[in-house]
Amino acid sequence: MRKTATDTLLSGATMGTTWQVRLDDAPHEFETIRAALQSAVAEVDGQMSTWKADSALMRFNDAPCGQWHSLPDNLLSVLESGLAISALTGNAFEMNLGDATCAWGFGPAQIDLQAIRAASNLPTIAAAQALRLDRAAGRALKSSPLSLDLCGIAKGYGVDRLAETLRAHGITRALCSIDGEVRALGIRRDGTPWSVGIDTPDSPQRGNHSVVMLEDASLATSGDYRHFLEIRGKRLSHTMNPATRAPLLDAPASVTVMAQSCMHADAMATALVVLGLERGERFAREQGIAALFIGRDGETRQTGHFAM
Repeated sequence: MRKTATDTLLSGATMGTTWQVRLDDAPHEFETIRAALQSAVAEVDGQMSTWKADSALMRFNDAPCGQWHSLPDNLLSVLESGLAISALTGNAFEMNLGDATCAWGFGPAQIDLQAIRAASNLPTIAAAQALRLDRAAGRALKSSPLSLDLCGIAKGYGVDRLAETLRAHGITRALCSIDGEVRALGIRRDGTPWSVGIDTPDSPQRGNHSVVMLEDASLATSGDYRHFLEIRGKRLSHTMNPATRAPLLDAPASVTVMAQSCMHADAMATALVVLGLERGERFAREQGIAALFIGRDGETRQTGHFAM
């Protein structure tokens, strides 16, 4: 992204990576704002992490079935959005994959062949089949055991929380990011949109495949070029196939989605990776989704805003 002399960069640790906020706004109490931003993402991580046994999500995973359990409103909001996107995509976006993700070594534990066999032999139950939410009462119920994992949506939500925190402090010109999830607030003071690069996947130099001009919108990229396993020369994606409960094979190198909400863009990018190039492109066109697909051979497919 383009940086000028007026930019102020704030950053910190979250979700095993780094959050960043680039400000192009009038002077503020930046240390106070940085502390508020860190608190916002720490709250998301504390509620939704699968790496923390005491997170609200993990406590719910371990809680008894058939009973209502109190959950924080932020977590309920993300679960509700996840269920909606799961329904829209025909379960291409699926949250009940925590045990499989962990067994394959993409969680807090190392790859475990016995756990892989156990996860693959479990009945395929979608989160939507067993999860009931009561937002008004701040509670949730599961009718069957669930191993919920929000890795395909939580970082996007974290970016949205960064943006909301900035707005609460009167900041209207900023670029927020966690990993490959980005949200722009307004435009720069010189009247130009924010410039955001999309990585060239599988490139040793990790240069930009393309540059997107972003104004009051979000961008999320899903792909295995950062996180993957290689077994016997075969690359295994960190994204799980909900149908097989195993890593995707022959998935697109990356899919980038543009949307208003970064949480929505994050989950939809995950779903389109699962659907693959052909079905994903068709679904994106039917739903009016702005998406950029990059195949293993460098083939590019574009829908919505990206095709203009």
